[in-house]
Amino acid sequence: IGRNYGGNCVEQMKITEMEALINRNYKNICGMNVLKNGVSVYEAYFQGCTSESRMHVYSVTKSIVSILLGIAMDEGYLADVSQRVLDFFPEYAAREKEYAKGEVTLEEVITMTAAYKYRIPPYIKYFTSDDWLRFSLEQLKGRGGKFRYTPLIGPDILTGILQKTTGQSVLAFAREKLFAPLRISVEKELIFKDKEEQMAFNQSASISGWAADAKGLQSAGWGLALSAKEMADIGQLYLNGGVWEGKQLVSKHWIEESTKEHSRWKKRNLPYGYLWWIDEQKDGFAAMGDGGNIMYVNTGEQLVVSLMCRFDPKAKDSMDLIKQQIEPIFRK
Repeated sequence: IGRNYGGNCVEQMKITEMEALINRNYKNICGMNVLKNGVSVYEAYFQGCTSESRMHVYSVTKSIVSILLGIAMDEGYLADVSQRVLDFFPEYAAREKEYAKGEVTLEEVITMTAAYKYRIPPYIKYFTSDDWLRFSLEQLKGRGGKFRYTPLIGPDILTGILQKTTGQSVLAFAREKLFAPLRISVEKELIFKDKEEQMAFNQSASISGWAADAKGLQSAGWGLALSAKEMADIGQLYLNGGVWEGKQLVSKHWIEESTKEHSRWKKRNLPYGYLWWIDEQKDGFAAMGDGGNIMYVNTGEQLVVSLMCRFDPKAKDSMDLIKQQIEPIFRK
């Protein structure tokens, strides 16, 4: 473990207890960064990882796509969230006869309230398709109104819209508008030749990139590799109201809109914004991915916590660790 922390003896004891708990019960956690009032107050790495390690952060990718949509809206590539999805793809809409599908809006996709045809996600067909956008559009059914979380099949409509409206790859747009200013390294697009390559990516701590289909469209619901520090910096950008080193990267208006409740997963009573999970009790929000990956922002405490994790289907809840262990230590 390599760590950096400055605090009094009592706080150091709590830190030591927390690290023992992580090593005992959260063995999937590989990196943690905590920022308080914009300053790094804790940074640690586990399981042989370092500050240079980058991992697949799964659905944290969705919240990055939300940021890019906000930037695209700020710069006039998109008008507003009420735009109809199929209006961006007239070449597809011309062959599509379902009226209900044609009425689905951008807002319904980013709030997980659009309806899709599938009951059981056809993951194998999706991963073996060479056109994730078309596959997702074909699964689109209509205006649902009810929250239905769609982890993989559906969100690629959003990266399709970004690519279509900006005239460049989503990775190129992200590099210019978000990654470069934050000094985030995403080296290449990752096009997997087979299942084994994709599985290796899921376990790797040294691949820098963003998954894409055979046509070069970045995935929207998964597929981005980030470090713990990079996730923390993105959280701090949102805590700063979209300002980084004096430059407004994404508007405060978009941040406020995307991190307030627009829909709710009633089964678990979880509010949802624009591809962000909302924490009602803590005046905060989070990007959450499989295996415990998380980018958490508590605006009231001016606290940012990021956890970079290796996928484990039996991973304990990272949010529980944050609420029960991490927040109490750094609440001042």
